[in-house]
Amino acid sequence: MEIKVLGTGCTKCKTLEKVVKDVVEQNSIDATVVKVENIMEIMKYGVMTTPALVIDGVVMVKGRVPSADEIKNLLIR
Repeated sequence: MEIKVLGTGCTKCKTLEKVVKDVVEQNSIDATVVKVENIMEIMKYGVMTTPALVIDGVVMVKGRVPSADEIKNLLIR
């Protein structure tokens, strides 16, 4: 599974990255977490408000930081 956290480096973007990494580690999820900060790369996903969470190429959340439980539910499917 490939997880991308889209964000230019704001506080919410950093928070989302940390929560995603924590959920992946705590639940032994086989995933690669990548932080994407390049605005041109972010725009390729059609995201205009960050942070955003992309799982296997699909934008799942944008413009907010979801809870750890919500992230876990998105990752364990």
